[in-house]
Amino acid sequence: MVTLITGGARSGKSRQALKIATSAKDKAFIATAQPLDEEMSQRISQHQAEREAGWDLYEESVKLADCIERVAQTHDLILIDCLTLWLFHLGEAGEETTKQEISRLLTLLKKPSVDIIFVTNEIGLGLVPEAKESREFRDQMGFLNQQVAELADQVIFMVSGQPLIIKNSHES
Repeated sequence: MVTLITGGARSGKSRQALKIATSAKDKAFIATAQPLDEEMSQRISQHQAEREAGWDLYEESVKLADCIERVAQTHDLILIDCLTLWLFHLGEAGEETTKQEISRLLTLLKKPSVDIIFVTNEIGLGLVPEAKESREFRDQMGFLNQQVAELADQVIFMVSGQPLIIKNSHES
């Protein structure tokens, strides 16, 4: 099963992902963030402190599909936090790498071998960014979220710590 959890900053996305993953036995956390400054290092430490024991941690900021394939061999659930930072790092790797890596991820999601939970940011609800590069990133993030949501079995939108089920393919 593929689950996509989206919402704004500090809406409870990561906490909801951890809650969903509670019952999994062999679970892995793939972190896409890089501690590029002190503030990001503090955010990463806070996220680590919120995770209970029993998680295997992997860090990957570009080759996400490869990492998922490796980790899926030994785990029954993978939580990726987050697609937004992954896309940001892909942008730094170049346009061709970005296209290839997104394509690889979407192909993998068509037949996942384990349960996967993605955390992502909904960045298109606010003001239109002034800078062209920021507008392009916002648009690209929106398109990536749409593509992952289309392939997901479940999509959850977080608002003020409350989950709103947008899609649940397993409801009768």
